[in-house]
Amino acid sequence: MDSLTPEKRSWNMSRIRSKNTKIEKEVRTVLHKMGYRYRINPIDILGKPDIFLRKYNTAIFVHGCFWHRHQGCKYAYTPKSNIEFWDLKFKKNINRDNNVKSQIEKMGINYLVVWECELRDIDKLKKRLENMLIKNVSCRTSCAPAERNGQVFKRN
Repeated sequence: MDSLTPEKRSWNMSRIRSKNTKIEKEVRTVLHKMGYRYRINPIDILGKPDIFLRKYNTAIFVHGCFWHRHQGCKYAYTPKSNIEFWDLKFKKNINRDNNVKSQIEKMGINYLVVWECELRDIDKLKKRLENMLIKNVSCRTSCAPAERNGQVFKRN
């Protein structure tokens, strides 16, 4: 049972941000301390990833476990009230996430999700990010030449 009134719950939910959330800022801090530089919500990348590392050709989406339905996570629960609304909301979020992932990958950009619950073990998150980004940069420097707007750019 919800301990808040419907009005208070509605007010709380209306205050949830879509950009520059606490968890996005935490992931950016981790990356910055690791020495990575990035762009925030670039409008030229489909889906406007929360973080984009151009050098590593990687789009990072920082997902809240509740909103994006992290499978198997205890934080991805469904509220007991207004169940039909929540089911529809969550299905739309999942469909949008899948569509964005598909489009990003078609563009040849690496897609990475950092889940909110991963911030509970920063060392483990750092290792995962490092492994993913090292893999991406090694492919980027040894794979086919970059192509942008139909022009091929040779790497030095």
